[in-house]
Amino acid sequence: MSEYFPLEQIDRIADFVRSRYSYHPHVGIILGSGLGALASSVEAATIIPYDIIQDWPVSTVEGHQGHLVVGRFEGKEVIVMQGRVHYYEGYSMSQVVLPIRVLQRLGIEILIVTNAAGAVNPNYNPGDLMLISDHINLIGMAGLNPLRGPNIDELGTRFPDMSQAYDKALKELARKVAIDEKITLHEGVYISLVGPSFESPADLRFLRIIGADAVGMSTVPEVITARHGGTRVLGISGISNKANLDGETITRHEEVLEAGQKIAPKLTTLIRGVLGRL
Repeated sequence: MSEYFPLEQIDRIADFVRSRYSYHPHVGIILGSGLGALASSVEAATIIPYDIIQDWPVSTVEGHQGHLVVGRFEGKEVIVMQGRVHYYEGYSMSQVVLPIRVLQRLGIEILIVTNAAGAVNPNYNPGDLMLISDHINLIGMAGLNPLRGPNIDELGTRFPDMSQAYDKALKELARKVAIDEKITLHEGVYISLVGPSFESPADLRFLRIIGADAVGMSTVPEVITARHGGTRVLGISGISNKANLDGETITRHEEVLEAGQKIAPKLTTLIRGVLGRL
């Protein structure tokens, strides 16, 4: 397989996915580790397992169910990715962001991207939500930018601007919903690392110094790809564990999944409110 996906291949995948449902979704939602429960709120859903879609990368991590769920949510037709893949699983960066390209060719105009993230800001606690105000593309700065390779002009410009990666109007909707629903919603900067090892205390202190509030192993490549194609983005992190700045605690993936059970109801309420106000 080529390292890069030509437009013809992306469209072939999109045509297959489109053939499995009768909706016209304009909103895409990506559910991160332990957050897949939101998909159960999608009404009249068509479920498409990743492993029946040729060339679609299949999730290998616990907490990522590996389904496309298409249907109605809060009166809007949506397509939900119940789980994602990560670069650390052994996929190329082009494979990691392939689903975003397919969603764009399916007509998605808004992408709501969620993740489970570790706190870097010591004021954040497990179970909190953070509205992503901006990101630090540490993966991309090290060379793993998802736009590396031939640019497909039909999808976007060679040098896309990232000064407003997260849509201002969508962030304002999220703030209003959080106030109305009495949900504590932090706002901060998400930083993306490769993983899969969790950060050392020195790593976390460094990340805090350069301006990060939460850290994870996903999302930023997806957001860059979405913005390259002109898709509006809303990003929300579920805080899964406390900042381990002093090295006194052990971080476990099980802890991330357990926190997801607390986060998912609040996340569902927040996203439901945003969709209802679109």
